[in-house]
Amino acid sequence: MTGATPRVTPQEAWDAFIAGNERFVQGRSQHPNQEVERRTELVVTQTPNVALFGCSDSRLAAEIIFDCGLGDLFIARNMGHVVAESITASMEYAVTALGSALIVVLAHDSCGAVAAAIDQSGRAPAKVTASIANTLDPIRPAVQQLWLSRHTETPYADPGELDANQVGRIHLGNTVNSMLRDSRVISDAVDAGRLGVVGCQYRLTEGRAVPISAVGPLNITLAASD
Repeated sequence: MTGATPRVTPQEAWDAFIAGNERFVQGRSQHPNQEVERRTELVVTQTPNVALFGCSDSRLAAEIIFDCGLGDLFIARNMGHVVAESITASMEYAVTALGSALIVVLAHDSCGAVAAAIDQSGRAPAKVTASIANTLDPIRPAVQQLWLSRHTETPYADPGELDANQVGRIHLGNTVNSMLRDSRVISDAVDAGRLGVVGCQYRLTEGRAVPISAVGPLNITLAASD
């Protein structure tokens, strides 16, 4: 299944995307594509070059932090950016129907979902609803991975002994890998050179999205993952 032909290369999509974030960081946002004319031209079509899957956190307003406007980003979000069938379907739709050339998975520091997953991995976890517990479960392998790399005396994590931001970076990598495993459509598009997938962690204080991982035809300098 090839789907829509991208209008730009994955590298061009990334360069434009991250340039918007840099404008936001520097306080030079241009607020593009937010005028009445743009709204009108999008009534019957949309052509976003970037699809974004991120955490639902209220501090991650994507069009603001990446200085984009109407029709620029195709966005799916949930608590802790946990891959689910609806998320995979949304990203596949962006690639096959809308011609998106880039998928960005957006994590962030000080993530409440990651902190909750750490708590749920401890000896005496807080009581949460069944839906929340089920959503946190895919984050817990990242907790266990970091915990057991440093502690072998017990499988129960001590929240005071773990860096939640480091757990979040591990979970980010797991999310990207899970999306590629779950979707042959996405993996085939990457393999064909039509799509890139980038995992970014957003730093709340400075407002910068830092690339942690990248798959596909992309030339990106990655930040250290630990």
